[in-house]
Amino acid sequence: MERSYLDHASASPPHPAAIAAYSQVADQFFADPTRRHREGRAARDLLEQARGVVAKTLGGSPDRCLFTSGGTEAVHLAVRGAARANRTRPARVISAAVEHSAVLAAADQSGVEHVRVPVDRVGRIDLDALRQALRAGALLVNLQHANHEVGTIQPVREAAALCREADALLHVDACQTIGRLPVSFDDLGADLLSWSAAKFGGGRGSGGVLWWPRARLAGVLTGDEREHRRRSGLEHLPGIVAAAEALLQLRPNDPEGPAAEEAERADTLRRRLRERLTQTVEDLAVHGPEDGALPHLVAASALYVEGQALVDGLDRAGFAVHSGSSCATTSGEPSHVLVAMHALTHGHIRASWGPDTTAAELEAFATTVGDVVGQLRAHLAPGTRSHR
Repeated sequence: MERSYLDHASASPPHPAAIAAYSQVADQFFADPTRRHREGRAARDLLEQARGVVAKTLGGSPDRCLFTSGGTEAVHLAVRGAARANRTRPARVISAAVEHSAVLAAADQSGVEHVRVPVDRVGRIDLDALRQALRAGALLVNLQHANHEVGTIQPVREAAALCREADALLHVDACQTIGRLPVSFDDLGADLLSWSAAKFGGGRGSGGVLWWPRARLAGVLTGDEREHRRRSGLEHLPGIVAAAEALLQLRPNDPEGPAAEEAERADTLRRRLRERLTQTVEDLAVHGPEDGALPHLVAASALYVEGQALVDGLDRAGFAVHSGSSCATTSGEPSHVLVAMHALTHGHIRASWGPDTTAAELEAFATTVGDVVGQLRAHLAPGTRSHR
């Protein structure tokens, strides 16, 4: 049976250039980059070249760019590391209510007060509520660049201006946008930026944090003096180089590069899929805004259907999609993102795609969603409203 992988927002297949780079580095550059012998120096040179690529792509400085094991560690380092290093600032962290669960958990574990700011019906932060929350002071504000479940792009620049007025630091989780959309650290106005290679085809097991000088950052994982003395442990050099190579190939800041071309194509598919799902399935809500959203993601909820049952049915039909809150699919709890948006949480699915996904695949997906929803509703208990 033909399979259609529609879960790129969780983990995107690695770029061919990333696979080639990973294999070569793993075979030829296996030494510890901190060692002074020839092999160690060669590994160190390669590590710093990759650091330069990432910093240049994101608009940061190599001296304030460090690597982690992925997005989760990156956001924990940014949030908890900032809280640890900025003790003279107000002991308070503010987060948008729809932040990734890793960001919210890091803020909860930061040792300071954690305040969540509400969002509107499409998942966009309430800037007036943020302004009000900042009046009591804060050392850090967490605001993702784009939401991981419904695709909403946040007003980061406007939030950054509010943070500057209140002398609060701004951490932006850009895991869903880096490698896909133009991301300029300076243009966003962020003080800390976290990212993950797994989302753009750089391979899993690599991510990182960039920060500006005014954002002091302390290590969370300690034990040696690697990564500017802020992150201990032997660097995953094959994964780091693979991520850098993927960024070089995608050229996300080039308006005529592969990433920009794919974003334009993907957005056409997104708009069509939103329309087709509402045509195919009765009592279905498509989440997030029509404009100002990730180009490769559509999320929807269908009444009278359990999300996991819908995912299982789609899986049997050949479509791999996601349901529920990211990193919490086994908890049985509704998505905290949809709850914060006051949106329909039952029957929730998220489809996200990549360059190999075709319009025909998404047309077939929309039809299959209608079929599977109809089958599930047909098995509802007598007296319960059902649809085709």
